[in-house]
Amino acid sequence: MLREEKTSRLLPLKHYHYNEVKRFTNSFACVVGKGGFGTVYKGNLPDGRKVAVKVLKDSKRNGEDFINEVASMSQTSHVNIVSLIGFCYEGSKRMIVYEFLENGSLDQFISTNAASSIAEWRRTLYEILLGVARGLEYLHYGCKTRIVHFDIKPQNVLLDCNLCPKVSDFGLAKLCEKKESIMSLLDTRGTIGYIAPEMISRVYGGVSHKSDVYSYGMLVLEMIGATNKDTVENPTSNTSSIYFPDWIYNDLENEQQSRLYGDDDLTKEEEEITKKMIFVALWCIQSYPSNRPCMKRVVEMMEGSLDALEVPPRPVFQVPITPLQESSTLSRDISVCKALYVENFVICIQKLHA
Repeated sequence: MLREEKTSRLLPLKHYHYNEVKRFTNSFACVVGKGGFGTVYKGNLPDGRKVAVKVLKDSKRNGEDFINEVASMSQTSHVNIVSLIGFCYEGSKRMIVYEFLENGSLDQFISTNAASSIAEWRRTLYEILLGVARGLEYLHYGCKTRIVHFDIKPQNVLLDCNLCPKVSDFGLAKLCEKKESIMSLLDTRGTIGYIAPEMISRVYGGVSHKSDVYSYGMLVLEMIGATNKDTVENPTSNTSSIYFPDWIYNDLENEQQSRLYGDDDLTKEEEEITKKMIFVALWCIQSYPSNRPCMKRVVEMMEGSLDALEVPPRPVFQVPITPLQESSTLSRDISVCKALYVENFVICIQKLHA
């Protein structure tokens, strides 16, 4: 009865039987990705369409993550959101069938193009990041019910044959009414390195769609760092002892252009695009949600001129004023989290260019 109530939320999506999925994936022969959620396989539908099939691992949550992801994706229709085709829910088997995207994830794309000239595709990176911003703007404002993703990172941005980005993996997403500015969560969601401070401590403010804004900002900075020659060639020397946004903000203040732009061959326009992306990212990762722009504003900033942007304040992990009995614990939590963010950035850069 419980399963019927849950799956009724997924109608009128195509409900595939397990044997059908097994047939069009050739018995799950072609693996295209793996993660903590499970494994993704490539398949071919009878009508010729290529699809990706995400097979979720067994979960103790009675399929809630699965229902959550499919229900969220079923409400979307946007060029920058991955298209859901159907699902399979039989016994312990839970699978999601969605469009297959030829260029894989953003982190795979960066890794594959690591040896390419940065100047050749810096504009391409900008177009990709602008597309991600538009996708998030749609989730926050374009759906009947607002969808907060809670896990924006390079692995969850897929690229089609034209390098059009599509936000994917809605397993941690939460639906809420647009009039609700603050959301209630029982657990911390997301990936270290992209989680907003308010997800760690409510002292920073309530959890809302602004948490996605923070993750987007960290995504942008990571991509800029991943295409910076100095960072790529010496990932640990530059970031092992400093929070990466501090490092990049210091370069802005000191006008360290070679480290900021990572390539002496960039044109003036490409330098301005890069600086604009940095400014937008730094606004997005302000510690307090109230100081971050909404995704509508982020898109406007990305589409507008550099001259129209104010210089963002330095984003810092700072301990807000709290009662004495809480401050030492919170300070310890923030210090640990900051160290994890630094470690995560170094690991990401090393993985992207391994």
